[in-house]
Amino acid sequence: MDREDFIGILDKAKWFDLTQGCSIFTPPWPGEKALEIHFFKRLTGAYGGGQGANGQLIEWSNTVGTHLVGETAFHSGGRAIADVPLTDLCGPGVVVDVSDSVSDYGFYSPEMIMERVDVREGDILIINTGYHRYGWDQPDIYNEQAQGGVENKEFGYLLRHPGPSPDFFPWALKMKLKLVGVDCGCAEHPMNTNLRYMHPREFDKAEAKLKETHGLTWDELFPSEEYYELTHLTMPKHHLLLVESIGGAINDLNNQRAWIMIQPIPFMEVETAWCRVAALQAPNDMAEEKFFDFMLSAEMLDMTLPFSVQTPQWANYEPLSVRYNKRVGGQYFGQGRNGSICRASFHLASHMDGEKHFWAAGRTIGEMPFDYWFGPGAIADISALVSNSSVYTPEMIESAVDVQQGDILIVKTGWHNYGWNSPDSDEFRYMIKHPGPSPDFADWCVEKQIKWLGVDCVAMEHPMNTIQRIWHPKTFAEANAKLVDTFGKDWDEMYPLDKYYQDMHLNLFPKGIVHAENLGGDLAGADSGRYFLACFVQKGMETASMWGRFLAFKELSSG
Repeated sequence: MDREDFIGILDKAKWFDLTQGCSIFTPPWPGEKALEIHFFKRLTGAYGGGQGANGQLIEWSNTVGTHLVGETAFHSGGRAIADVPLTDLCGPGVVVDVSDSVSDYGFYSPEMIMERVDVREGDILIINTGYHRYGWDQPDIYNEQAQGGVENKEFGYLLRHPGPSPDFFPWALKMKLKLVGVDCGCAEHPMNTNLRYMHPREFDKAEAKLKETHGLTWDELFPSEEYYELTHLTMPKHHLLLVESIGGAINDLNNQRAWIMIQPIPFMEVETAWCRVAALQAPNDMAEEKFFDFMLSAEMLDMTLPFSVQTPQWANYEPLSVRYNKRVGGQYFGQGRNGSICRASFHLASHMDGEKHFWAAGRTIGEMPFDYWFGPGAIADISALVSNSSVYTPEMIESAVDVQQGDILIVKTGWHNYGWNSPDSDEFRYMIKHPGPSPDFADWCVEKQIKWLGVDCVAMEHPMNTIQRIWHPKTFAEANAKLVDTFGKDWDEMYPLDKYYQDMHLNLFPKGIVHAENLGGDLAGADSGRYFLACFVQKGMETASMWGRFLAFKELSSG
């Protein structure tokens, strides 16, 4: 297939965002860490980090907001999130609406699902229980019998939602489902988790209802040892993954098939990870099965670096730290699942700098419209044209690839070769000596109406247009001498600080052109050319920046 035709189909496809907003107000799994966000630095200076940018430090557990529960959440010998191939996270699937047949503490069964939709072997199955209506960001549900006259959102979303019947997961394994996703707090029934012990009053209500409807106690319907083996050993070993807290446009896909993509942050050490969940349906002029065949023929290039405690952070930012707060073997109320608490600043690994990172009036990541993150674009491989501390120009980009109006643009400098996970890793060279854009580059981006930018080094800026100029005077002297030799101007002549300090941030973010940094992975083997590009970032409602998954799509038959 012609590349432009390929790009056109993805561009005309109907895209749906099935991700819940992730906020300091989003309730975590009971007993786990709520999201905390702290500005440790501001443009003019702040406690703990100084001046230079609006930099955030966050602490969180991965069960806040939409997340993928990996194999090691239950089975420590399973695959890490980063080791799960994209093909295991994407594919044909179906969204089933069972909301008319379930209620508090109830069950959904294979029969209930199959009478509504056509579930096929190997599908991704998304279950709309209707309990996303209790999401933190949804309107109140009024009930005169409830305390305060409104339903308790957290109890509804996390403690009282329905769950799978005893035969559901055996059926899911028989059907070889790739993933099961739900629009509530857990893909298991909450009374088959530690919540049974944390909230005995809720368990009493659930068991009373079970005796009324089934004439059985909870332990009779779900023998604990058998159920534990099923969910903690059998399912992870068969690579059946779970996605929880789905939301967004889920109602728009009720009882419909779609191409579903679960895009988690590729964590190496952690068992559960934030993810963006998207669903695609065929363009109006294309049949569904033909569209699915088209998606099966698409190659996904993953340009995301593994997310790890080993990932170096931008200088003076805090690195990633991870500590387990509970294990499968049990700790406090934590028995039954491995869980961890993470702490980091955003500027490490593959991430998107949002408008608010440098523009106080800008939008947060979660406020950006979903369709901003994907579209036609280009990868420009200029690695043969740049060297230590050198400058690249719009002319270099246009000599490598056809950049069209409104494109997403990825600049491949070759500096991914010096990243932390490369055999030729050179952290100082990666951080301090990477090339950067010429003074006219930002104006060219505005003229081209670039949607967003990405680069395979630590910053879209030239490092000598940042605080690194002060922190590394020897490198600045070398870069300045190279600039004089190449352009006949010293640094202050070519880049007056009042105009070009943090040029790509301060001059472009107010114009809606943001950028991704620290790209790598499959970008190493990507040729210059046109692609369909997509960024799947967690929907951080208060975050100035965010980690994500960065993909380039092309037809499988191409070289």
